[in-house]
Amino acid sequence: MRYYISIAALLLSVVVMAQTDLTAPDLHRTTYISPYYFGPNAFPVPDMSDGTVSADLRLELAGDYYLGFQKDQTADLFLRLNVPLFTDRVNLSLWMPVVEGYWNTLERQRTCRLQDTVRMTGYEFGDVYVSTDIQVLKQKKYLPDFVLRAAIKSASGGGWPNARNYDCPGYFFDGTLAKSIYFKHGFFQELRFAGSAGFLCWQTDNGRQNDAVMYGAQLKLLTSCFSLAQVFTGYVGWENNPSPVKDAHDRPMTLKTNIMGYIKNWEILFTYQYGIKDYPFHQFRLGVAYKWDMLSAIEAYKQKKTNH
Repeated sequence: MRYYISIAALLLSVVVMAQTDLTAPDLHRTTYISPYYFGPNAFPVPDMSDGTVSADLRLELAGDYYLGFQKDQTADLFLRLNVPLFTDRVNLSLWMPVVEGYWNTLERQRTCRLQDTVRMTGYEFGDVYVSTDIQVLKQKKYLPDFVLRAAIKSASGGGWPNARNYDCPGYFFDGTLAKSIYFKHGFFQELRFAGSAGFLCWQTDNGRQNDAVMYGAQLKLLTSCFSLAQVFTGYVGWENNPSPVKDAHDRPMTLKTNIMGYIKNWEILFTYQYGIKDYPFHQFRLGVAYKWDMLSAIEAYKQKKTNH
């Protein structure tokens, strides 16, 4: 019971306040509060789960480079932390683009509906994301892995006047089903299939919110020294309908390749992501992560203390 009480307390303890002024809702006016009209870190398609949660304390530090389809550029420092909560079935995840530097072009500024006089270069701090990830089912012979995730996004990111971040909160819920085929011995160890669906919501600038259906599919190959994953993800907002709004561009779709090498407790990762629709960026990520078996260390400490 304490696990579920702690999870609920964590979710309720995070308060996200909107800083955008609210006006009367106008469902016939495009808000332009969508990924297409902002920087790549404003509200990207969330990373898809592979159907497992981190049983280890994991710290990831990476650098991102985004090349926009209109020759704009963004570089950032990315941080992610996974903390197991009492059990290997639940963890708390925090991630954020800590700070980004950007170089716009006139073409991109006009697409974002900015004046030519707005500064074309600068830096901004990013939003903080917090999620609780719960391993509801673990794979058995006929049973798949199943992970539920609930996440919120802060309104702390800067650069609203320059279309870098939304000055509004957001949240999402999703579930991932996954199943693995294991190889007996040798270099290749596991082939994993995963599919996800969820709901994503963010506040817009005129007193309403945009609700979106999330989707994703993943194929992952694990070997004795590295893993390779191909991920197809996106979400479908309600504003970009034939009527009344035609140019909301709130249906981003992406294709991502993840490569991760393993050296003891260390992971070296590389990611390339291509925006198929409504996310006009190429993303390149290079990073490193360290994992520590915190739960085993705590159990060993308790056992040692009991013996003494």
